Amino acid sequence: MQPTSRRIRPRRRAAALASVTVLTLAVSTSAGSGHLTAGSSTAAGPIAPTRASPLGACMISGAMGVQMSEGVPTSAGYARSTGTVRALNLMIDFSDATGEGDALDRYGEFFPQTTDWFRTSSYGRLDYRPEAPIGDWLRMPKPFKAYGIERGAPFDPGYRELVQDIVAAADPAVDFRRYDLLNILITPNAGPSALDTVLSVTFAGNTEAPVADGVPVANASFVYSRQDDGSGSYAETGYRVLPHENGHVFGLPDLYTQDGGGAVGHWDIMSEDWGADNDLLGWHKWKLGWLDDSQVGCAADPGTTEHVLTPLAEPGTGAKLVFVPVDATTGYAVELRTRAGNDEAVCKPGVLVYKVDATVDTGRGPVTVVDSTRDSGGCTRSPNVHAELSDAPFSPGQYFKDLESGIRITVAGADAAGNHRVYVTRG
Repeated sequence: MQPTSRRIRPRRRAAALASVTVLTLAVSTSAGSGHLTAGSSTAAGPIAPTRASPLGACMISGAMGVQMSEGVPTSAGYARSTGTVRALNLMIDFSDATGEGDALDRYGEFFPQTTDWFRTSSYGRLDYRPEAPIGDWLRMPKPFKAYGIERGAPFDPGYRELVQDIVAAADPAVDFRRYDLLNILITPNAGPSALDTVLSVTFAGNTEAPVADGVPVANASFVYSRQDDGSGSYAETGYRVLPHENGHVFGLPDLYTQDGGGAVGHWDIMSEDWGADNDLLGWHKWKLGWLDDSQVGCAADPGTTEHVLTPLAEPGTGAKLVFVPVDATTGYAVELRTRAGNDEAVCKPGVLVYKVDATVDTGRGPVTVVDSTRDSGGCTRSPNVHAELSDAPFSPGQYFKDLESGIRITVAGADAAGNHRVYVTRG
């Protein structure tokens, strides 16, 4: 087991934006239903509700230029996250970092686990289909060190050159028009160990990507070293870096900050993707189109409203999320988390409350979980799970109040089926 005092350092996974200049020519990650065509632009999830709908008041949004905003709907340039997505996987190596073992073994580190994770998290609404048409290592024309890739920075000239070389090497054997996203599975001996520096990066929303077979290679996640925490669980957990990176292709931001996972903890794979399995927040599932509008409550009116929440991990038509807008850009999300589905690390089931801010960039803390038991040390003993927030959910009889806005969220009780009744009061 890895000592609990040894925390994995925050990783730097920047994502390119649709508004970046030509200097960011590299690759952006997007996946979609159907196939990309030249000049196409897609948006994550299905058609969002209009602001005139009952959920309109809960469609918070940030200003132009916010990187991967938590606003609803997700801005154009990212991929649809429902229906069939075809993922092209290329395993690459270099003369100074030759592929370790069989290339298809590298592919097997991520599949079928990634497909299963998306199926479970989306309640079957995302049909993720990976393919590896080139079963051998694809050798790059330059040594890895020659590309100058050190920390996964998205605007490095080396990345632009690497993507162009990948396209040139693969194009004779690959019809890029068949695929919706690209995963570059790099031999793990290229670059440092993930315990030292995490190079894995995703490019999303960049319309200036290289073109192959007449379509922009605008959707790619790069995965480098193995995220092995030394606990002996790599075979079960090491794949989870890929669902995280692919989350960016659908427009989801990084929830960790420079201080690590202290804002959200293990409650979303976009915060912590090391160690034990975890799911996405309900807010993200709504953004991605995995929750119906009928499963989302919008508590925007004065007075007290009652809501009965069913466990987020369980499929079904019950209510999964309540959102309480504070203003046009921020609000509180409320959901019921239990140890089920992808949430195997939950040690304290209950009602999770967190603040969403659509004006905050990816990696700077756009989501903050409210801790119902501050400074408790948490309840988990799983390695690489942010312990303090592991017991953040509220139990029946507890409440949260935002003193500035006067919003109060009360967990009134639970029924025999495990559903929780919540009251939202606002002046």
